[in-house]
Amino acid sequence: MRAGCRHLGNAIVPCPAFRTSLTSWGSLNSVKVSVGFPRRAAIYLRISLDREMDGLAIERQREDCERLAEREGWTIVETYIDQSKSATDATKSRPGYDRMVADYEAGAFDAIVCWDLDRLTRQPRQMEDWVDAARFRGLLLKSVAGDVDLTNENGLLIAGIKIQVARAEVVRKSKRQSRAQKQRAAMGRAPKGMRPLGYATNGDVIEHEAAAVRAIYALFTKTENPESLRSLARALSGTDVIEGIDALPKHTHTVSVEREVARKLRAKEGNRPYEAREPKADGPWSPSTVLGILRNPRYAGMSTYTPKEFQKDGNRRRTWRAQILRDDAGEPIRGQWESIVDDETWWKVQEILDDKKRVTNTSGSTKRKRLGSGLYRCGLADPDTGQPCGKKVTGAPRGYTCPGHMVRSGPAIDDFVTDVISARLAEPDAVRQVPAAANNAETQAIDAAISAQRAKISRAQHDYDEEIIEGHDLKRVRDAAESSIQELEAQRLLQGRAGALAPVLGTDDPAKAFREASLHLRRQVIDALATVSLQPQPRGRKGFDPASVEIVWK
Repeated sequence: MRAGCRHLGNAIVPCPAFRTSLTSWGSLNSVKVSVGFPRRAAIYLRISLDREMDGLAIERQREDCERLAEREGWTIVETYIDQSKSATDATKSRPGYDRMVADYEAGAFDAIVCWDLDRLTRQPRQMEDWVDAARFRGLLLKSVAGDVDLTNENGLLIAGIKIQVARAEVVRKSKRQSRAQKQRAAMGRAPKGMRPLGYATNGDVIEHEAAAVRAIYALFTKTENPESLRSLARALSGTDVIEGIDALPKHTHTVSVEREVARKLRAKEGNRPYEAREPKADGPWSPSTVLGILRNPRYAGMSTYTPKEFQKDGNRRRTWRAQILRDDAGEPIRGQWESIVDDETWWKVQEILDDKKRVTNTSGSTKRKRLGSGLYRCGLADPDTGQPCGKKVTGAPRGYTCPGHMVRSGPAIDDFVTDVISARLAEPDAVRQVPAAANNAETQAIDAAISAQRAKISRAQHDYDEEIIEGHDLKRVRDAAESSIQELEAQRLLQGRAGALAPVLGTDDPAKAFREASLHLRRQVIDALATVSLQPQPRGRKGFDPASVEIVWK
């Protein structure tokens, strides 16, 4: 950003130190207006929450603003709309507003019409930027609710008061809503908002979803071989089969479809126009969603309330039990809905999840456990394009998986790949297929970067064990670090494969050395020589089918 500049929304405007030059620019605009050029006006329309999303509230604003522009004799060059967008939180994006700011900086218009000043902004800082534009660039701002002259002291005072009043009302409204929510929870009534899996918005049980919730709790608390969060998520997604759980559409998708149906019905009953919206996409379930189900006290019939400080924290699961409302005797307040699991089961789950000895990686190692995890690729072809998926498969308890495409048993695949690679290494030209070694210093730098990423995973694992972070925080750190490690390993292979693979390729018997090498080194050899793609297990065929694994030499 240029020196002496600051932001107007997401655009850049000069600071007061540069106002002398801007005054001259504004004077030129004034001359254009004075000799008969009409004002070029932008209309800005906004509503904080349009529950019906039928556009009627916006259209009412539009009609009033267009009439005002017509009375002033202004030419409307563009209308900017932010529907169901709050102006209270400065961190939230308003696409229409940001586009208007950029267009103003480009000189597209020199006047703004809005329905009221708080429709334009509720942020004093943003209002100060428009004040500068009015004083030094000749901008005119008019509202249907009353003119606001930003070029004199009285206008500035009125604008400032209106903005502060609007912000105060937002704070008061937030307090009223919070108090009402806590009162509702204290009465044991179902909270408003997104319904949890298994319950309708009014608290009634949705039986087929409730059956899935009961199965999740039962399978997670099994004495022998309990299911993990990942395996339960795969079962819900339909990519793995676990007895007792039927696959379900992703919950956010289901709720968005329900809301769209309700919106269409309200429009029909109110004789209002209806414009269909795409529901949220379906897809695989996340382990973090399963964790949320296991942590939610509502399933045991306990009433909850989430204070504002927990919402801002962004990590509600860290304090699930702290959100349980209790009476004067310290007992949980019971909800006016049917519980899906009993108290004993719920608390047993919490003990399991809170156990410091419980880690997602039972060996404590951050290294891969399967030969082809993140190395083999999904070869399932798209029915429309015929192109293979091509994504790298991930390790699963029973082998490998590509969500939505396949789940394969691992040992037979690994044995087959090992045999094929060993046979290739036994051929005399195998070593010549690998690029020569690069600068050793570059390889050492990459090794150091890989070690730093692995240390980052270890620190996050320790913080998770100490309950400093939650599981989804650990997953976020681990996924980012492992992605970086994959890229760094690829760089290392490209820069110095021959040197890195010397313990195998530099021996008298590379095939034997490959079989006896570490998992990490065997993965490097495979990646240097071939691309391995997996197909789904053929239906009706028992045992391993070599044709389901494609190996293409590099």
